[in-house]
Amino acid sequence: MSAAIKFPKALKEIRVHLCQSGAASKGVREFIEKYYVDLKSNNPKFPILIRECSGVEPKLWARFELGKEKAISLKDLSSSDVLTKVKSIAA
Repeated sequence: MSAAIKFPKALKEIRVHLCQSGAASKGVREFIEKYYVDLKSNNPKFPILIRECSGVEPKLWARFELGKEKAISLKDLSSSDVLTKVKSIAA
């Protein structure tokens, strides 16, 4: 699966919250290792923020125009499932 995603102009920022060692965040850690470089290469000026905190539930936060935000749980997902969630935000 490829991370060739172009984010729309209405999307202003993506934040990924995860735990550095928790089992629920394993797929998110693998997603970052596999796909972050491609995502950033395709969207060089787009802010993709990675936030690690011990014991936190993994989530994908998307901030849109006019300050609207959307959160999607990434708990216990595989890296390809996390990529699917990122693609759904970009659609």
